[in-house]
Formats: sequence, structure tokens, C-alpha cells
Amino acid sequence: MKKLVVFLIVYATYTAANGAAIDVDTPKTITADKIEYNAQTETIKTTGNTEIVNASGQRMTLTDSYLSKDGDSLSGDDIKLWLGDHVYVESDNIVRQGIETIAYNATFTACDNCDAYGDAWKITTQKIVHDMDSRMLRFYNPVLRTYNIPVFWLPFFEMPDPGIRHKTGFLMPDFGSTNNMGTQINLPLYIAFSDTHDMTFTTSYLTEENPLFQIEHRLNLDHSQYRTNGAFTHNRDGESRWYIFNNDVIELGEYARATVFLERASDNTFLQKYGFYNDQPYLDSGARLELFGQSGYVVADAHIFQELRSTYGHYSTPSGNILPNIRATYQTQPLFQETYVTLDADVLGISGDGTSSQRMIGDARIVSPWTLWGGNRLTASVSARYDLYNFYKTDLVDTAEFSGLKNRFLPSGYLEWSLPLFRPTDTWTQVIEPRARLTIMRHTEKDQLNIDNDSAGALLSDATLFSDNRFAGLDLWENGTYADYGVRYAAFNPDGHMFELFLGQTYDFRDRATTDPNSGFRNGASDYVGRLEYNNMKWIDLATRFRLAQDDLSMRHIETTAIIGTSRNYIDIGHIWSQQFIDAYTMGDDINELMAGIGIQLTDRWSVRFNAIYNMTYGEFQRHTGGIFYTHPCYYLSVEYRRDNAVKEDYVGTTTFQFRFGMSINGQRY
Repeated sequence: MKKLVVFLIVYATYTAANGAAIDVDTPKTITADKIEYNAQTETIKTTGNTEIVNASGQRMTLTDSYLSKDGDSLSGDDIKLWLGDHVYVESDNIVRQGIETIAYNATFTACDNCDAYGDAWKITTQKIVHDMDSRMLRFYNPVLRTYNIPVFWLPFFEMPDPGIRHKTGFLMPDFGSTNNMGTQINLPLYIAFSDTHDMTFTTSYLTEENPLFQIEHRLNLDHSQYRTNGAFTHNRDGESRWYIFNNDVIELGEYARATVFLERASDNTFLQKYGFYNDQPYLDSGARLELFGQSGYVVADAHIFQELRSTYGHYSTPSGNILPNIRATYQTQPLFQETYVTLDADVLGISGDGTSSQRMIGDARIVSPWTLWGGNRLTASVSARYDLYNFYKTDLVDTAEFSGLKNRFLPSGYLEWSLPLFRPTDTWTQVIEPRARLTIMRHTEKDQLNIDNDSAGALLSDATLFSDNRFAGLDLWENGTYADYGVRYAAFNPDGHMFELFLGQTYDFRDRATTDPNSGFRNGASDYVGRLEYNNMKWIDLATRFRLAQDDLSMRHIETTAIIGTSRNYIDIGHIWSQQFIDAYTMGDDINELMAGIGIQLTDRWSVRFNAIYNMTYGEFQRHTGGIFYTHPCYYLSVEYRRDNAVKEDYVGTTTFQFRFGMSINGQRY
């Protein structure tokens, strides 16, 4: 039996019995199996299960209670002070002094009935003080018990009650270890400025390196949000190393939005060495303004890049800072039937390394789709594009350090036909759809200008067939007439099974300019490209795209992804293989990379996950990670590791271990 004495001001208004409720100085209420009001002594007695809710919303449950005349004391049995759905304080003696409720020799838990064999965790303490103004719980001499086994003691501990969404204070620390910086202890301090504005400041102590300081700042306003995170350290070599990422989104009304973004680091390897690297090849800073309309869209942005790759000169994008980049698109309402017109404009400026270039592009296109007899689909399109370029000391395709103006006029048009043929049955519905497109372009002997603005060449795949420009970007452009053709087969049934196969090819009617021998394009007929997909909507999702050599059908390129299993137990596989030529006659090292992941739910709460990237060409792992995870309704823990085998400048691959533990109270993690 537990006994409670708590100070309340109660004015009873009537007597009730058999499951009655009494309003007590509204909105205070008393609910019990039986309530008796003694008019002579002005006291209340309850029998059976009783619940008392005071003006602040604090709820207490007890049995066979007694409320005194002035309402300044209450006694009963099996007393619990509830702070959430599964959160309560139980005590031998609880008193209320002003805004504070004090429980002596108390037990606190957020795991009420979370396990059949006992509470997963609870805190027994000499005294708990609950401050109704600050909504804080203060524990004196608390002992953390797991399934009633004492595991941890502190002289003092403080935490917000479950009704608080945001409260300033230290969060649960986590621990890690790396082979080149020793053990790392992260101690995060959470600072709540308001319900929409907060910050986390983390101090990281490293045994073999100087401390690391991290910050995350978050601010949400009615029509904007601001996010900033960064880190700083002054290492033992006397270097100041840091990074800062920022992303601000501001809604400027119903039809406009502005974005400001910043990504900078002190050097090329800081992010990777300290575990902030996400395989990004470069950092991007700048701003963007977007304007929306029912039929149009305009975006203006600027980008300043910081290269992170060690062999910068081997990459064509980005090759400089973009100031500015303006793109606009407008599409008309149907002029007749489904025929419409699109108007596009593009302005781009590139500068860096003593070179610069600016371009202006305007494009007008009319598209007219038709559905004819027998299900035949026909689409006709005509477009005209004009480009104006200004170069300063810029390397072109066939000219070094050119300065001056260049222009070109690129009229084109296409006619596309397809015929979907359906065969529905009770078990499977089958579709076969042949498709062909003839694209006619002006053939010009002029060079293709600069490949470094936004074009990185061409790579033939099923995704580039039936497109207006098979190159990446706008600077490189098709030059002459070509045809695309292919056939798609699909089948699906009511059980959710779906199968799809596509095979196609492109044909150039003119000899192509010099093209990367790995692109898949040839003079005349290209390599064959295709894709294969299967999904049963239950436990398997398979997709692969491939390219076969035009002359002997040998495999030249294949990319495969497969997810086998469910969200709890799965195997996730990705593979890419590509035969590489240095020139038309010289073979290079093949690209052969395997990505694999596995997740196993050992029990309802225990699970393991593992991911790896393996370079099969050189027979070595690029990276692998794994961990074991335990998720309980009342707490969570994990032990994870990461091995990175990258070598770049002063960074040599590391192995990192990390341990996390936290409590979960009413769905909130601490």
C-alpha cells in the first residue's frame, strides 16, 4: 500500500455514487467508483478506483481516497502521479508546496506495462521534485534500474516532464572510436529558444586529437526555415580545420521562393577525416530564386564550387563558378486538340582559373500529339533554337584559349510513332508496344563549342533514347539526323506481379564527330540498350539496364539493383560493370563494383544491418559498415562500425566504432 498527502484547493458541489464524477472548482475533476460528500465536515470520500485531475492537467490515480474539509490534504492507497500515458511517479509520500510536487522515496518510470516480465527501466530515488512552472523533474540520488537490477547511480539528475516538447539541457552522450584519433565522446547540449527555434552544441573529446566542436541550428518561421550546421577544431598540428553548411528557404508568397545555401570546408579532407563526408565530389554554395505560374517557371541561381576531388583537372563539371544561371519555361494552353507550344530561355555564366564564358539560349517548340485509328499514337514536333556565346581564353573542342563570340542556329523536328497492343485476361494482362522516332536536325560543320560549361559527353542508355538531345547538358548538341527505335513488353496480374522488358537502338544517318569509345554510339547503328524489371509488390524488386555491343552482342555495360525481402529482413544488392576503352582499340580497366546490404530482424526488437561497397576490379573494399540495433518502446541502443579504405592527401582510411544509448518517453528520445 502507498499513502499520498497532497495539497489541493477543492470545493465539492454535490454527492454521487456508482461511477460518478464531481466537478471540483472547474476544470478540476474527481472520478471514482463511488463518491461520498459529507456536508457536515465538508469532506469527500471515494471508494474503489479514483482519478483526480487538477487545473494544470496533472492526473493522479489511487484507491479509497479521503479529501479533507479545506482540500489541503488527500490520502489514499496505491497512489500514482501520472505524467504521460505510460509515465508515472509512485511514492510513499507526496506533498504539494506551491508550484512544486515533491515525492519522497519515489519510483519514476516511463515503461508502465512495457514488458510482461517487468519494467524495462525505472529510476528509484530519495526525492523527486516536479516544478509545474518549468515542467522539470529533479531527481536526488537516483539509481537507474533495468528490470529491477541497479546499473547506474548519479548524485543528481534533471529532465523535462513528458509534456514538454523542447527543453534546454544536456542530451544523452554517445561514444565512438577511430583508429587514427582514438576514443571520441560526444556530449550534446540542447538549447531551446522557443517551440520553433533551437540549437544543439556538441563538444567531442578525442583521446588522440584536440577537441572538436559541432553546432546545429534550426529556426522555423511562418513562411521560412533556416538550417545551419558546422564543426571546428584546432588540431595538434596547429591547423584550424572546419566546415559550415547552411540552407535557408524563404517563401515569398504563393508564386515565389528563395533559397540561400552555403557549403564550405577548410580543406579537401576535413569532412572525410571527421566523419561528415557523404561521398560528395564538391561543395556547392550560392542562392536560388524560383518563380511559379500556372504555365510557366523561372529559376535564377548562382553557384560557387569548392572541389574535393584530388585529381581536379580530370573532371569536366563543375569547371568554374556559375554566375548567373537563369532558366525560364513557359507552356501554352492547348492551341487545338492537344497541341501546345513551349518557350525556353537559358542564360549561363561560367568563370574560373582565368577563363570565362557566357551563353544565351532561346528555344521555341510546338508539340502535337495525336491518337489515330487502331490505337496508333503519333507525335509531331518542330523547334528552333538559337545560341549566342562569348568566350574568354576558353578551350573549345578544337581550339585552345579562344576569345570572342560564337553563335549557332539549331532547327530540329521529330516524328514519333507508337502502338500499344493489349491482351487482357483474368490472370495476366500483357502489353507490347513498338516505338520509333525520326529526329531531323540541321547538319553543320561548325564545332560543338565548349564541353566544360554543362556537358560531360554522351552515354547511350534506354533513358537517352527518344530524347531531343542525347548529350548531357546544352553545350554539346546533336549534329545531324538520327532515328530511335525499340519495343517494350510488359505483363502484370491482379496479385501485384509486374514484368517489363525493353530493347532499343539508335541509328545515325551521318558520321558522328569524335565520340568517347565507351559511349555506345557508332557511325550508323549504335549498340543495343535495354532494361529489365520485375516486382511482385511483396518481397522482390529487381531492375537492370544494359548495353550490348552492336557487332557481336557482347555485354558492354550493365547496372543492376535488387531488393529481396521485406522492410525487416532484406538483401539489397547493386552492381555496375562497364567495359572500358582508352581509345577505339585499347582496353582499359573495367569498372566492376558491387554494393550490398543486408538487414536481419533477429527478434521484434533486435536487428543487425550491414552494407558494403566492393571494387571487384582491384579486389578491395571501398567501404563497409554494420551494426546491431535494439529498439524498445522505452529505450534504444546500438553498436555500429564503419571502415573507409579511401586514401587522399593527408587522409588514410579509418575504422570507426560508435555506441549509442537513449531513453524513450512517450515517443520522445532523450
